Amino acid sequence: MKASAPVPNPYLQVLRTPHALPMVLAAFIGRLPLSMVGLGSVLLIASTTGSYGLGGAVAAVGAVTTALAGPVIGRWADSHGQRRVLLPVLAVFVASGLIFLFAVRERWPLWIVFVTAGLGGACIPPVSSMIRVRWTHLLRGSPRLPTALAMESVVDEFVFIVGPVLVTFLSTTGHATSGVVTAFTLATVGSLLFAAQHRTEPPPGGHESRNGPSAIRTPGLRVLFVVGAAVGAILGTLEIALVAFADEVGARSLSGVLIAGLALGSMVSGITWGTVHWRLPLRRRLAAVLVLLTVLSVPLLLIHHIWVLVPFVVLAGVAVSPSLISSFTLAEQLVPRSAVTEAFTWIGTALGLGVAIGASVAGKVVDVAGANRAFLVATVSAAVAAVVVASFQKLLHVPAEHVAAPVRTLTEQGNKAY
Repeated sequence: MKASAPVPNPYLQVLRTPHALPMVLAAFIGRLPLSMVGLGSVLLIASTTGSYGLGGAVAAVGAVTTALAGPVIGRWADSHGQRRVLLPVLAVFVASGLIFLFAVRERWPLWIVFVTAGLGGACIPPVSSMIRVRWTHLLRGSPRLPTALAMESVVDEFVFIVGPVLVTFLSTTGHATSGVVTAFTLATVGSLLFAAQHRTEPPPGGHESRNGPSAIRTPGLRVLFVVGAAVGAILGTLEIALVAFADEVGARSLSGVLIAGLALGSMVSGITWGTVHWRLPLRRRLAAVLVLLTVLSVPLLLIHHIWVLVPFVVLAGVAVSPSLISSFTLAEQLVPRSAVTEAFTWIGTALGLGVAIGASVAGKVVDVAGANRAFLVATVSAAVAAVVVASFQKLLHVPAEHVAAPVRTLTEQGNKAY
């Protein structure tokens, strides 16, 4: 009997695409700061001023400007080319970061700290979104494209595991500025290496302007905007509250482990979610997973030992990716095909605004009532989203003829926002 040939690994096939491996490595380095700058800023400011509230507020400003500027920078890259946009954006990011460091360390006026944090957030190099456009350019029409996009979602989650651990270790065991300086250095090196990959860069002018109505006029997308803001608030809350919790129990250097646990749970569930053939309608799945997220966040309010908290943080993370994946999948199915990119942008903006609000509110609660009480912000946010989705199920109904989309691509879109 003739033995069957082994099935080739689809991810290895993708990485064998000409010129792909250097692009992937450069993008990995360049996107690490996404998970480091905000937390590094909180640790630096808390170390300098003793206030998590101020640190959370500064991180929130950066998150808001990142969310607002992202679509604008993306449109510029589409029109003028990635390299021509990435290099000046990187220059502004580095300059604002240097001023930010001096402003914090030398106790310059707070308005300088906030302005430079906002400018840095607006100009953080968008390597993560650019590499997805490059994969689309390289593999358009190929069955390997969904695999490439799914791989990028896994890399994103891995970044949110490694980044927080790295920045926390550097900020708590060395100089307080070490974490932020390392983040700026990685952004510079990774972005320059990425920009040097000329052979994978798509030509400019790939998108035409749309004349139709805005995607946000779709009622169901407004519901998903609320969900995106709620999930963002949960992520922003947990980033601040977990660091503060570790500090309160005398294990500040382990705060990155807690945040990595959240990302690990989200990554594993995201990969698994995309492989299951669901029978329950998508809108009901979203409601169910938001209820689950609410329930799984409750134990965080009650636990006072860091090693007991770790597995519950991982469990809470399990419900994050499915919430995002379901939201982006519904958005793709609800809005007109010509407005899908805009719809994704709206949810991404909602996530950024939610992170800003969650981080700011949680920081103030930590200062007043402690870290465990701050977790309540995440619980309330999840509950509000669950109630909104359950109340407006009709607006999220998708006609049967629209439910046909590649699972991996949609999984990638959900994790991309996170």
